[in-house]
Amino acid sequence: MATTETQFMLSVGLIEKDVNGDTLWVWCYPSVGSELRQVLLSKCCLTQDGRNFHTFVFGQFCRTWYYITTAEVQEPTALNKVTHFSIVVTAKDFNPEKYAALSRILCRMYIKHGSPVKMMEAYIAVLTKGICQSDENGSFLIKDHDVRKAYLAGSVKDVVSQFGMETIILYTALMLKKRIVVHHPRIEALLEFTRVLPALTWHRKDWSILHPYVHLTDAELEDLKKCPGYIAGFVDPDVSNRSDLFDVFVNLSDSVITVSQSAKEAMAMGKLHKEIGQLIVQSAEDPERSDSQVIKDISVKTKEILANLVALANECEDSKITLEGLKQRHFPPATENFLFHLAAAEQLLRI
Repeated sequence: MATTETQFMLSVGLIEKDVNGDTLWVWCYPSVGSELRQVLLSKCCLTQDGRNFHTFVFGQFCRTWYYITTAEVQEPTALNKVTHFSIVVTAKDFNPEKYAALSRILCRMYIKHGSPVKMMEAYIAVLTKGICQSDENGSFLIKDHDVRKAYLAGSVKDVVSQFGMETIILYTALMLKKRIVVHHPRIEALLEFTRVLPALTWHRKDWSILHPYVHLTDAELEDLKKCPGYIAGFVDPDVSNRSDLFDVFVNLSDSVITVSQSAKEAMAMGKLHKEIGQLIVQSAEDPERSDSQVIKDISVKTKEILANLVALANECEDSKITLEGLKQRHFPPATENFLFHLAAAEQLLRI
C-alpha cells in the first residue's frame, strides 16, 4: 500500500520570513514550477502583510494539491534570523490530515536543526518506505491516513443544521455538476465547509471538484474555468459580483444560498427535490445517526434515482435518454427537467 500512496507526494518546499520582514521561497525538493510557486507564495499567510496567521491551509491548483503549515520561531533555535516559516507539501491526493501530520514533524525538525537537510531525509523516508520515525519529533506512517477518513472528516450534519431544507440546492447543484462558489472572510471556515460538500454525491467519491481557497487572479480563475463543475471557496467579498464564476453562490457567514439567473431553469425544484430534501434533513437531525450514516442515507437515495435513470436509458436506443423519451413518461415538469439535466451530467443523454 505504501508504495502506491507514496507516489502521490510531489514536493516539499520552505518559505521563510526573516527579522527584516522579508518573505522568501528559500528551498525546495525536488522542484516546483514557477507558476505554482507564485500561487503557493500568495496562499502562504507570511506574504499577506501579517493580516492573519493561519497554521494550516490547503487547496488545489492545476490538479496539484498543496498543504501549507506555518510556524512561529519562538525559543532560541538555530533559526536566529527567521521569525516564521511555512512548510509547503504538494501532492496528487486530497488528504489534509495526512499532510498536516507529516508537516508538523517536518516543522519540528526544522526548528531543531535549522537546516532543510533533516526535513529532506524525513521526506525521502516517507517517499520510499511510507514512514519516518524520530524519537524527539514523533513518527509518521502513511498507512494511518486512509483517504476515506479524509473524505468523511467534515460534518454533513453541520451543513444541514446551518442550511436546513436549502441543503437540497447544494445537493442538486452537485448532482448536476454545477459551479458552486462559497464566500466567507475566514479561510478556516471555508476549508471546513467546502470539504464536506463532495460527500453529498458520495457515489462519485470525487474531491477533484474541490477548490477550497481561490484568489481572484487570472491564473487561478483560468485554472478554475477548465473544470465543468466545481466547489470554489473565496475569502474576497468581490467574488459575489463575479456571476460568470458561479451557478450557485453561498454566502456562508450570512447562511444565504442564491441560484444565478442562468442556472434557475436547470435548478428548478419540484416534488422529488422536496422528498430528497426532507430525507436529508430528517437523517441529519437524528441524534442517533453519525455523519457517515447520514452520507449513507443520502447515497442510498441517490443510487435509487440513478438506477431509475439507467433503467430509463436502457429502454432507449443506444442506452441514451432523449427529451422525447422522458416526455412519454409524463413525469411532473420539475422531475422531468431534473432527470434530463442529470442524464446530461451522468453522460446518459443523447445529444
